[in-house]
Amino acid sequence: MTPENLNDLRAFESVAREKNFTRAAAMLGMSRSGLSHAITALEARLGVRLLMRTTRSVSLTEAGLRLYKTLQPMLTELDNELASLRSLSDKPAGIVRITAHDHAIVSVLWPRLQALLKHYPDIQIELSVDYALTDIVAQQFDAGVRVGSIVDKDMIAVRIGPDFYMAVVCSPDYLCNKSIPARPGELTTHKCINLRLPTHGGLYAWDFEKEGKSLTVRVQGQTVFNNTYLMLQAALDGLGFAYIPLDLAQSYIESGKLTPVLEEWWPYFPGYHLYYASRRQMPPALAEVIAALRYREG
Repeated sequence: MTPENLNDLRAFESVAREKNFTRAAAMLGMSRSGLSHAITALEARLGVRLLMRTTRSVSLTEAGLRLYKTLQPMLTELDNELASLRSLSDKPAGIVRITAHDHAIVSVLWPRLQALLKHYPDIQIELSVDYALTDIVAQQFDAGVRVGSIVDKDMIAVRIGPDFYMAVVCSPDYLCNKSIPARPGELTTHKCINLRLPTHGGLYAWDFEKEGKSLTVRVQGQTVFNNTYLMLQAALDGLGFAYIPLDLAQSYIESGKLTPVLEEWWPYFPGYHLYYASRRQMPPALAEVIAALRYREG
């Protein structure tokens, strides 16, 4: 197999996985037209149609699905083996791709990775903001971050942050001439700032707990975001109640810019964990990243 053929197969695998030429081209570092030409050349050599393309969508033909199911595990195994070969070098180098949501990146990952990058100039870090529970193998990430340590059996989870409270806060201006909610259910009579989740496009329901009792409240309001920091700003701007990590709101509570409510109902969440695929030999760069992020109490 020539390198050109392997490149075309990688191009096809990326398009088949993403179902989108633009995203696949960006991941491969090539132009959309170049990617389209590579797929066309591959189809011509094989003598079969692999993709059905319209102006709005990309789907796999029966032959394309068959090829994708064969290629995906083979390319993953090849990439893992190449990473293992590179790891024979004692010098940490290369790209480490991590997916996490914005609060985890700002509060945990970035503060600890800055020093690592300065110490190891040959390591590159790519941080991708995503609220979904990403399949890091399929999406070609080295690691992901989630709350808690429950992961698939072929994954390893490492704690990188302490447990934390989720707080309900609003600006004093918003509460002017309004009643302060005494129970979580009363939030439904107020404007609240919602978070839209990427999975199924649903809005995040607010969890509460008190004396062993748990309940969930679905709230409404004028604003919906997919970014924690924009939710914080909306609360500061008087658009209603926000449900955000306490550490994010703490300084604003202390300065009087935000008012906490329902403190006795705030849930205590397990801390952030880094998860990554179990493998025979870990690349030195990823090993250094894990060591830098590992949580140490005190």
